[in-house]
Amino acid sequence: MSLGVNDTIPPFCIQDSLENKVCLPDGSALTVLYFYPKDNTSGCTLEAKEFSDLLPKFTALGVKVYGISQDSVKSHQKFIEKQELTVPLLSDPDHAAIEGLGVWISKKLYGREYMGVDRSTFIIDGSGKILAAWNKVKARGHAAEVLKKVQELN
Repeated sequence: MSLGVNDTIPPFCIQDSLENKVCLPDGSALTVLYFYPKDNTSGCTLEAKEFSDLLPKFTALGVKVYGISQDSVKSHQKFIEKQELTVPLLSDPDHAAIEGLGVWISKKLYGREYMGVDRSTFIIDGSGKILAAWNKVKARGHAAEVLKKVQELN
């Protein structure tokens, strides 16, 4: 079950696309964590490009943004290069964050049931408290919706 507003995320450390360890919560101001199913798929590419386009606006507000999937660091590197992304991507193959925040769910596609990442987004404060949460996100326009919420919270 996914965590929600006023819950606190469990601490985790995972790698970014440059193989640097990123640990959250990190005591900083607001952080956006958006979880997506897979690198280089249509919805995930759209979402990553929209967050990349809006990244300067988030940064100007002092807000960090991270995209998280179970893809490898190498996959993230290729995705960033191919799509010219600027948003930092975190690799979570062991599901520390994915399962910790409850976004590893049962899904159905063409009658087949399988486990996968629920496209979800969380805004957390420096202590890891969730200030806003979205589940079963539609990629198009979502980054702008998150930016609007960040502006309200700031």
